[in-house]
Amino acid sequence: MKVGDIFWVQLGSARGHEQAGRRPAIVFQDETVSEQLPTILMIPLTTQLDALRFPGTVLVEPDEQNKLRHPSVTPVFQLTAVDKRFLSERIGRISTPAIEQIHVLLAELTGRAGRGE
Repeated sequence: MKVGDIFWVQLGSARGHEQAGRRPAIVFQDETVSEQLPTILMIPLTTQLDALRFPGTVLVEPDEQNKLRHPSVTPVFQLTAVDKRFLSERIGRISTPAIEQIHVLLAELTGRAGRGE
């Protein structure tokens, strides 16, 4: 599993605005650390395009690399730890520019943007 890979995951019950149920999610954890942990950091995807109104989102259009069927929103602010037992098959991989955009959004969301770190 590498950063940017998309897997089907089974998320728990939703509490408020959280994503829930079976859905694609993007791996966002370094593979060397992933081998040592029972969980993996993932960002769920949603086909609810109105989620783009929130800061910290990326639109991912379907293509041959990611193999998504529908335009999907990546709510980066919903980065979550998922037990590896709840992952199933790999779907595809998001593009390098999308990965870079997520890194920028994570820096903004965590207050690290513009600090020169």
